[in-house]
Amino acid sequence: MLTPRENFLRTLRRQGFEWTPIDYWLCDSKIHDFENRYGHRDYKSFFEMDHRWVKIFEKTGSPELKAGIVNSPYFDNEELPDSTEFDVWGIGHSKGSEAAYHMTRMHHPLKGVTDADLIARYPLPSFDPKENSFMINEVKKIHNNGLAVICDLQMTIWEISWYLRSMEELIIDIMMGDEKARIILDRTTEYACQKARFYAQSGVDVLSLGDDIGTQAGPMIGMDMWEEWLKPRHKKVIDAAREVNPDILVFYHSCGHYTPFIPGLLEIGVDILNPIQPECMNFNEVHDLYGDKASFWGTLGSQQLIPFGTKEEIREEVHNRINTCGEKGGIVLGPSHLVEPEVPLDNLIAMKDATRELYKRTI
Repeated sequence: MLTPRENFLRTLRRQGFEWTPIDYWLCDSKIHDFENRYGHRDYKSFFEMDHRWVKIFEKTGSPELKAGIVNSPYFDNEELPDSTEFDVWGIGHSKGSEAAYHMTRMHHPLKGVTDADLIARYPLPSFDPKENSFMINEVKKIHNNGLAVICDLQMTIWEISWYLRSMEELIIDIMMGDEKARIILDRTTEYACQKARFYAQSGVDVLSLGDDIGTQAGPMIGMDMWEEWLKPRHKKVIDAAREVNPDILVFYHSCGHYTPFIPGLLEIGVDILNPIQPECMNFNEVHDLYGDKASFWGTLGSQQLIPFGTKEEIREEVHNRINTCGEKGGIVLGPSHLVEPEVPLDNLIAMKDATRELYKRTI
């Protein structure tokens, strides 16, 4: 009998498995529903997840922004509602309503900035390895409990850069070959490399990267732009982690349709593709093309199947995924995004039960 960690890693390395791992992220209201039903909040143990997520503690480079004090020259081109909150990057977020869990309007501190030196001096967040020394013990504790560890380094380069600059202005900078684009992308890349090295030193099993490069209708940016501006920078981050631990698995998240980018992602060392959003990517077609080179994570629709599907429809789709991947495995099943308030808990239970109906022996 494999431990959960052994089963998880064998699955992702396509070496055979005993059961198909699953992964859920519940929004706050869904955690509240779970607690009301079961009397506790540990849904990860309840659903028998083989892994746990970890994240370093970062300090904001803009304490005045974190406190809601906006100083020139940043945010000169943004109107900030009184309810605006600021994250560790100094990016503003305002909600249309309290029901908006993670869909917020962003306010970009570097929008409209014309001075490249101001962008070069913008205070990025930081982390202190000493203050994060708990990470090594946390990873060991999770491993001692027989579980795998995945770290969160999503919004790796592209997303966090346009969150700071605004998507329109960052794309214009790139198209014009403006040094402002190189400055901001290089700075976010270097910071991501620092975090990737630290996570690898801490002993995590999976490095989770992510930058949305797809929309529901097609790619978000052109292939030439991705090849020149993003691909080599993502390779730097992956290389930084693998210089420390050559065996670390690399997970890459992008919502939307990003099939054209998959060969390039595999070329720079990505092992796991997430989420293969079924509303705009066909899992069977992607698996036929890349199932011998990559593993998959997610794949079950968050817009229709998980919130509104029947238990039998969920069971059928789960079995389809497992059978498509075959005896080698290569899939962690879950919704293609966060579990939102409208998702019935019973549908999540149906998904978990369906994975346990198709046990395979290791090969």
